[in-house]
Amino acid sequence: MFEHLSAFPPDPILGISVAYAADPSPAKIDVGVGVYRDESGRTPLMESVRRAEARVVESQTTKSYLSTAGNAGFNAAITELVLGADHPAVSAGRVVTLQAPGGCGALRLAADLIRSASPDAVLALSRPTWPNHAALIGGAQIRTVEYPYYDRATNALEFGAMMDSLTALPAGSVVLLQPACHNPTGADLSAPEWAQVGELLERRGLVPLLDLAYQGLGDGLEADAAAVRALCARLPELLVTVSCSKNFGLYRERTGAIIYVGRAPADVHAVHTHLMMHARRLYSMSPDHGAAIVGEVWRDPELRAMWRDEVDAMRERLQSLRRELSDALAAAMPGRDYRFIATQRGMFSLLGVSRVVVDRMRVEHHVYCAPDSRINIAGLNRGVVGRLAEAVAAAVAQGG
Repeated sequence: MFEHLSAFPPDPILGISVAYAADPSPAKIDVGVGVYRDESGRTPLMESVRRAEARVVESQTTKSYLSTAGNAGFNAAITELVLGADHPAVSAGRVVTLQAPGGCGALRLAADLIRSASPDAVLALSRPTWPNHAALIGGAQIRTVEYPYYDRATNALEFGAMMDSLTALPAGSVVLLQPACHNPTGADLSAPEWAQVGELLERRGLVPLLDLAYQGLGDGLEADAAAVRALCARLPELLVTVSCSKNFGLYRERTGAIIYVGRAPADVHAVHTHLMMHARRLYSMSPDHGAAIVGEVWRDPELRAMWRDEVDAMRERLQSLRRELSDALAAAMPGRDYRFIATQRGMFSLLGVSRVVVDRMRVEHHVYCAPDSRINIAGLNRGVVGRLAEAVAAAVAQGG
């Protein structure tokens, strides 16, 4: 049956880790795969998570199933984290949250829900966006289109072109937006721009799908959720997908959620049943371990405060590295303007160099980044910022 299948090429992002691991050079630099690393190069286990996990393990008496909806304490925690403690949509019964296996599982649930509700719906993705967005959503057989978002030539948002493109979408279309720490560009909309987007979505009858994968790593936990909360207050319905991989460090535990905000409690109930049905068909039950940890962190005021401090420290480190890299690139390439790296947010930025230059950086300078020149700022430490800048300058100087 399977002998006719040929091998797929390595994933363009995950393949970077394989190539990096095989490189014997002691000078190699990995700014490819998007995981947070500390100054020593480790992806740390947060102390708040460590303590919460110990409590979970100590108190659990069974590994039996919970439910397709997932861990109730986790769902309540995520709802409050994203929408705030007293959002009027929550008290009005307009919100339901369902645990999912990571942000990826939440995105696929959203796609299946959209497909079942409106098979002919169009879903618009930013150009560029995280490559797996198209794969996850396309797996539900939804037609996707792109809208302009980022001009690689000027390293700036294409806000006017974005608004023109969204205005031309048919009513009922879904627009995938990243509320904070845009992947792969690091370029986020300002508060006034979000207000304009909200007005357009309302006027044109478009439904936002908000992918919140990095809450806390941009401008802070509250600030990074501001756009979600504002749209939730303004629009009749929306979807939010949430990942706990970055801000809780729970990468391998696959911990995420999907939030639906509807017009009325009856709509919310109906959507909840559809999400449960799709979850049952896709994976039956979400893994509980990571969700139980998040629920424990959120339940205990001391652990929650510790976790907030840890997220703040991660964000401050990212911003500091951005400033250092911007300065180092400016020193290495006086003719180029890299100030945009310092003003962007989150883990990623695009260097704005060609694939030829990216390949040259890897082969000649042992620098591993994504083919589109996306770099993971969190993959740096202060000992390699200067070397990275020199490698970029040397590769660019050779042309291409």
